[in-house]
Amino acid sequence: MKQEISAEFPFESMYLKVKNSKIHYIDEGEGDPILFLHGNPTSSYIWRNIIPYLSKNARCIAPDLIGFGKSDQPDIDYGFTEVYAYLEAFIDKMQLKNITIVVQDWGSGLGFHYANTHRNNIKGIAFMEAMYKQKEWNELSLGGKLAMKVLRSRFSSWLLLGLGNMFVKNMLPNWVERGLSAKALDTYMQPFKTLKSRKPVYVFPRDVPLKGRPLHTAKAVDAYHQWLKETSIPKICFYAKPGMLIPIEEVDWIRSNFPNITMIPLGKGSHFVQEDYPDLIGSELKKWYQTI
Repeated sequence: MKQEISAEFPFESMYLKVKNSKIHYIDEGEGDPILFLHGNPTSSYIWRNIIPYLSKNARCIAPDLIGFGKSDQPDIDYGFTEVYAYLEAFIDKMQLKNITIVVQDWGSGLGFHYANTHRNNIKGIAFMEAMYKQKEWNELSLGGKLAMKVLRSRFSSWLLLGLGNMFVKNMLPNWVERGLSAKALDTYMQPFKTLKSRKPVYVFPRDVPLKGRPLHTAKAVDAYHQWLKETSIPKICFYAKPGMLIPIEEVDWIRSNFPNITMIPLGKGSHFVQEDYPDLIGSELKKWYQTI
C-alpha cells in the first residue's frame, strides 16, 4: 500500500524584490541557511514535505525561480544565464552565508554553478536527479536522443511544452512513481495557465548542454563537474532506480569520484524523487546535516 504524500503547503509566503521583480520564497527555522533549489517545471512546493525535517536544525529557504511558482514572470529570455542572475541576486540580497544547497534538475545546474563560483560560501551539497556533468550523445538512449532533438528545436519545444503544456500535464506526473494527487498537480499547473506564462518551461530544456552546446551552459557544467571531483566539501547524493539524470549505472562512478560523499538509495523512481520519497530524503538529510 502506497503511503499518502501530503499535498498541503503549510508555510508563510514571503516575497523579495530582485531586479525589479518579486521572488516568492519560504523561510523556516533558524541557523545556517539550507537553500532548496527546484527544477523545471516545479517550484518550492516540491520541497514541502522535506523542509520540516530540517527546519528545527537550520534556516530553510526555498525560493521559486524567476518565472516559476508564485514568483513574477518578467519579459526575459529564461535561459540559464538569465535565471541564474536572479538567483544570485536573491542570495546576495538575502545575505546568505555558509550555505548548504539542496538541489534537483535545473536547480542543480544553477546551484552547482553558484557553489563553484562562491566556494567559500558553501557548507555542504545535497543533490538528487542532478545535472552533475555534461551528457555525451553516446550516453543517451535512442529515446533520449529523440527527446533531446525535439526539445532543442524551438518550434517543437514551443509546440509540445508551450502550446500543449505537456511538461506539466504529462511528463511531470509520469515521472513521479507514486503519481500525483489532483491537488498537487493543480498546484504545479497554477503558474502556467497561459501560453505566455509557459515560456520558462519550454526555453529551459534548450539550454541543457550536450556535445558542448550551448557553449555558455556547457562551460559552466564542465567547470563545476571538475570542481565536484576535487572539493572535500561534504556531499550527499540520493539516487533512484532506474533514475534519469543520475541513472543507476552512474552511481558507482559518483561514489568513486566525488570526495566526502554519502550515497543514499531511494528505491524505484525516475526524476521527481521528492514526490516519491520525501520522508526518506528528509530524514537522511537531517542525519547527514547534523554531521557536517
